Amino acid sequence: MQASEKRAWVEIDLGALQRNAAAIAHRARAPLLPMIKADAYGLGALPVARVLEPLEPWGYGVATILEGLELRAAGITRPVIVFTPLSLEELSDVRAAGLTPSLSRTESISRWAAEGGGPWHLSIDTGMNRAGVQWDEVDELRDAIAHCPPEGAYTHFHSAELNDGSIDRQEVRFQEALARLPERPSILHAENSAAVARRDGSGWGCVRPGIFLYGVGSGDGAQLNPEPVVYIRARVIDLRRVRDGETVSYDATYRAVGDRTIATLGVGYADGYPRALSNRGCAMLGGRRVPVAGVVTMDMTMVDVTDAPCALGDVATVIGSDAGLDVAAVAWTAGMSPYELLTGLRGRISRVYRSDGVRT
Repeated sequence: MQASEKRAWVEIDLGALQRNAAAIAHRARAPLLPMIKADAYGLGALPVARVLEPLEPWGYGVATILEGLELRAAGITRPVIVFTPLSLEELSDVRAAGLTPSLSRTESISRWAAEGGGPWHLSIDTGMNRAGVQWDEVDELRDAIAHCPPEGAYTHFHSAELNDGSIDRQEVRFQEALARLPERPSILHAENSAAVARRDGSGWGCVRPGIFLYGVGSGDGAQLNPEPVVYIRARVIDLRRVRDGETVSYDATYRAVGDRTIATLGVGYADGYPRALSNRGCAMLGGRRVPVAGVVTMDMTMVDVTDAPCALGDVATVIGSDAGLDVAAVAWTAGMSPYELLTGLRGRISRVYRSDGVRT
């Protein structure tokens, strides 16, 4: 046992992740622009980028300059797009790092041009109302764009998982915006994981998969489902008998009915196991489901193992498809999104990378 695995750890199946990416590329019949922002959704941007490199993605998507710098420092040379809006002062840092900015304002485009130009992508808002130039207001950028044309342009679907027709409406708006530009950019992208999983081939130059890579599917209507990637294991670090009527954890929200056996797992909400799973979640231990007993604490979680074989040092699965506790199911129980669950995994819980059962 390695020291990093004495308490709790995240197992990440890089082989499955790579196959998920290959499946998306095959279905889209278009180059990949994988989203590895937020430390690859909590799984580690550098290990993820390295396992994706053999698939020859067009580039990578990040949210901040620091995320891009991490990739450059590790020797990643493909284009890296910073998708969040940048201040004028940050553009020189983007250039110095060899990153590609996402721009949508005249002053930003003009500053980028004044400092030497280079590849950039135009962010077009077709309904998300988060960032980007409004699709019917791109005419306001014509002069700036004519002077410094973008390499690419993109939009972002707000409800690709809902099968509500919004993808089609947003693409119509995107096409209208593109038609108003002085010239059509060479690289166009719009589709996220859910959009690709619902279509037979992409109509754009590349696709931007995110959550699908990390093992989370796209709901009803998806024609493509991912392999599971993420597992969280925790060891039993304490074991005790609790008498009838005694309580467990803060606020005494769990009260024993009859004598019970309670195991303490070495994982808590400071590791990313949600406090919202208090008295609601469960783990797999000794081949049996065991319920969370009481409030999930910062560093530890208690489970009722009265009916399960259990000893100190045993390993429980708190997230993992092999226990019927995949990321989406656990997130649903916690009343949160799978994105929130994954990106909430804290740095202090170690990552163990495997490929088809072999540690990498």
